This record gives sequence, C-alpha cells and structure tokens, in this order.
Amino acid sequence: MQSERLMGLFGWASSVAASASGSAHLRPSGPLSPEPVLPKDECIVPVARVNDINMYYEVHGRGEPLVLISGLGGASDMWWQQVEHFAPHYMVITFDARGTGRSDVPDIPYSMQMLVGDIAALLDRLSVGPAHLYGLSMGGMVAQEFTLCYPGRVISLVLGATSCGGSHSVFPPDGVMLLLAEIQQLPPRQAMQAAASLLFSQGFIDGQPTRVEELMIRSIQAPPSPLGFRRQMEATAGFDSYDRLPLVTVPALLIAGTEDRLLPAENTRILASRLPDVEVVLLEGLGHGYTWEAGEEADRAVLDFLRRHPAPAGGNGTGTVH
Repeated sequence: MQSERLMGLFGWASSVAASASGSAHLRPSGPLSPEPVLPKDECIVPVARVNDINMYYEVHGRGEPLVLISGLGGASDMWWQQVEHFAPHYMVITFDARGTGRSDVPDIPYSMQMLVGDIAALLDRLSVGPAHLYGLSMGGMVAQEFTLCYPGRVISLVLGATSCGGSHSVFPPDGVMLLLAEIQQLPPRQAMQAAASLLFSQGFIDGQPTRVEELMIRSIQAPPSPLGFRRQMEATAGFDSYDRLPLVTVPALLIAGTEDRLLPAENTRILASRLPDVEVVLLEGLGHGYTWEAGEEADRAVLDFLRRHPAPAGGNGTGTVH
C-alpha cells in the first residue's frame, strides 16, 4: 500500500498542473519563452507503430543516441530544455510512452516489461544501436529495468530523482502526503501553487513566479489522461530493482536535488550503494523539479558524464532514422 501511495506522487503534480492550466485564469501574463529552434533536417517528428500502439516520438540532432524517458504521466514535452542542450552533441530521442501524450492509450493492463519493450521496439524501428539512457522519476525506474533487461543496448545510464522501488525506498514525509490529499480540493491557481511548492525551492518560487508558472504550463502541453495515468501507475507499483542493481555493468550517473520532497535524496544514496560503477551529483537546495529550476547546471553535469563515457569502439552507438 505504501508503495502504491509513493507511485501516486510521481505524476500527481503534472496532473494537477494539467487541470489547472486548462483555466484561462492560469495562462501566462506574457508570451512563453521561444521553443528551441533546430534546422528542419535535424528534427524528425513522426508516429511509429510500436508493438500494439501508435507511439509519438521525436528525434533531434545526430551522433550517439540519447533516449530521454519521462516520469509518470509525463509526455516528451517536459524535455524541451534538455533537447536544446543535448541535440548539438547527440541524437536525442524523446517519446510519449503508452498511456501518455499523443501516443495511444489502450485500456489493458500495462507492465514494466511492456514499457521497456516499447522502447526497445522504437529503437529497432529507428535502427538505433546501443544508446545512452536518461530517466527521470518514474522514467528512472523504466531506465533501470531497460538496462537490466537489455544490457547490451545501453552505453551509459543517467538516473534523475528516482529510486529502486520496493521496501528499500525512502518515502516522503507525512506532510507531503497530506498536501497531496488537500491539493485535489483546491481551486486551480492554489493547486498550481501547491504543486510548485513540491517541485521547486522557495527561493525560486518567490524570485521568479512568472517563470515558475511558465514552466508548469509548458510541461503539460500534452496532459495525461486519467486512464493512461492509472495504467502506468499500475505497471510500476511493484517495481523493485534493489537486489538486481549490482548486475548493472554500464557506468551510471545519479542526479537529484538535496531537498526533493517527493523522492527524498536518500533514495539516490541507496541507488549509489548498489550500482557497481556510479557517480553522484546532488544539487544543493533543489527539489524534484531540478531539470527545470537548474536545467543548465544539471545538463552540464549530464553532458560531462556522457562525454566521458562514449560508446565502445566498434559498439555501433549511432543510429539512422527512416
């Protein structure tokens, strides 16, 4: 039961933001910051038939593949800042997992094996060899499972603000759980503010309120459906990698905020104790939304790690897109 409650935390903020952003009262007072602009031949935006679903995906840039895996209920839109940062150096692949965004939302039981199988099938569809993986929150769990299931298809592993799941996870304090219950009953703007308090540092909220609002609205341009959200949550509720993590042979980077209220940083320390080849970056004073609040700092750390761990010679760490 406690594990299921924790899984519910991974995506509730995006769900609240999604419903809140539908209100005209929550539109930003000014225009959103420009989207990253890449040459047309550097960006491919199709839909592919992947297993039993139509999956929306994007490919930006060229080079070794870098797959970005979103959290529970999150679509590929959440990675817009990272795409801009990484695409000049890597072939960045983002996608809407089954049940999210512009991909199909089949009303059947989902499993973790199904989620990682979709990624493997998408990479097959793109003729992509071994890839770097960067998973955030629940996406970090999917990245762990993919690495354990397909070890030969992973160059390196980046896990952001995530955990090993199961009984070894460290859960949020009771106050966070109470706020989660209360937030569902709040008016849209108050719900947005409460969600922000669980994602960002207070200094960021107070100092850049317009930016906070912009980030939350932009992150849910393709909001999750209740059905897809529930099915994804069911797929990951029983996830537990603790005993299997020593089997991971690729280099791993763990990155998290020290003040993460949704997934306390102790989860990152537990992961570090189990992974054989690991580096840890803890971002002082930041929370679960570190990729938005301190995107440049976090992205520099990830880029440095990726550059130090290229595909082995002859490892075919490049792909072609059809």
